[in-house]
Amino acid sequence: MQLENKVAIVTGGNRGIGVGIVCSLADAGADIVIAARNAEQCEQVAAQVRAGGRKAIAVGTDVTQADQVQALVDRTVAEFGGFDILVNNSGVLSISNVEELSEADFDQVMAVNVKGVFLCSKAAIPRLKSRGAGSIINVSSVAGKCGFPGTAHYCASKYAVNGFTNALAKELALDNITVNAICPGIVWTQMWEQLADHHAGPGESREESWLRAQKRMIPQGRSQTIEDMGALAVYFATQPNVTGQCWNVDGGLLP
Repeated sequence: MQLENKVAIVTGGNRGIGVGIVCSLADAGADIVIAARNAEQCEQVAAQVRAGGRKAIAVGTDVTQADQVQALVDRTVAEFGGFDILVNNSGVLSISNVEELSEADFDQVMAVNVKGVFLCSKAAIPRLKSRGAGSIINVSSVAGKCGFPGTAHYCASKYAVNGFTNALAKELALDNITVNAICPGIVWTQMWEQLADHHAGPGESREESWLRAQKRMIPQGRSQTIEDMGALAVYFATQPNVTGQCWNVDGGLLP
């Protein structure tokens, strides 16, 4: 197995893309630490991983709080002796034109989507260096490469993640730690439920809005899946010479 004897921390691993990444890493042989604010949901996913034969623990964590992030790292080291992979997947979305956007909503998106990536990476780096190699995988978005109306603050946060990814990859290149980002296109998650509701036309259901978005935005005419994102996470975690990249998985939406 590609990731036999490896340990991965996945933030936001309790739902959506996070679950796809957790399951793919576990299928590749890794033991998993699942972190999110909802500890009960994390434990449900951890139980699924254990049922498949891998070790897994759940750790309730708010990635915007440095002390909780450090506690996550310390718990992982106590349970597994260290870790090899960090997946920064926690993220939030709100929808608003800039004119109506509240400062609180702007701050929340930046805190989770950008500060969370920073805090988790900062706490992980010394431990990854002590292993002699490692991988940091950030979950960004095509919205980090192309702006979309109603989500300027979300787009700004993902542009920041992409820049952070490339810069950190260069900082850690000689430490054998790779840093890459996954940029999903359209994936049916809680975020896209929000977007489908927001963009629904008169009399159009959420499902109809979702299908229209796929046909309108994606050249392949179909959505991407959480398993697609998990497959790329495994690739990034196993390729020592791929670093500093922000790769789209979007069915041809962006160049």
